[in-house]
Amino acid sequence: MNTRSQLWLIRHGETEWSLSGAHTGRTDLPLIPAGRERAAALGRYLAGRPFELVLTSPLQRARETCRIAGYGNAAQTEPNLCEWDYGAYEGRTTADIRREAPDWDLWTMGVPGGETIEQVAARARRVIERATTAGGDAALFAHGHILRILTAFWLGLPPAAGRLFALDTASVSVLGYERESRVIRHWNRCPADAEPHSPPPAAPPR
Repeated sequence: MNTRSQLWLIRHGETEWSLSGAHTGRTDLPLIPAGRERAAALGRYLAGRPFELVLTSPLQRARETCRIAGYGNAAQTEPNLCEWDYGAYEGRTTADIRREAPDWDLWTMGVPGGETIEQVAARARRVIERATTAGGDAALFAHGHILRILTAFWLGLPPAAGRLFALDTASVSVLGYERESRVIRHWNRCPADAEPHSPPPAAPPR
């Protein structure tokens, strides 16, 4: 059995903008009631599982998810876990942006006035370096795009390969090893969806 450390990626619960599909980078939105309910389901799923290191984005939607899931007292704020800075496209949906730029794609064309994908990848690399030297498993409470880019880096893929890893709100994914190789152990598990009478999942980005 492999005993190397694992990274548990935990995306925050729903906000008004995640439900609408609007790009939410540095806008500091709170969870909506359904987001708090699904964060509580994360807590029941994790059931107090111990982690050597718990890191959270400083943005309140991640911090609130972390707290509701039961890890607020253990968490350390990690600025490198902030979401992609979308610049001029902050708060806009892909459909809206494509009315002006029909061929626009975030992963290949980036955003005006925000971060490049390489800058986001550099932050993801620093998070991995910190997490893998913790001496045990690490939990990372953060956002969709930064976690997808982090996953690409973990697997040795270019940052744009993050487009291949769809990630829902209030989901748990685990990165680990198979022998020497870095792999995905579990992906995009949504604990609330497995519970009776759970609220519907968030709409995918548009």
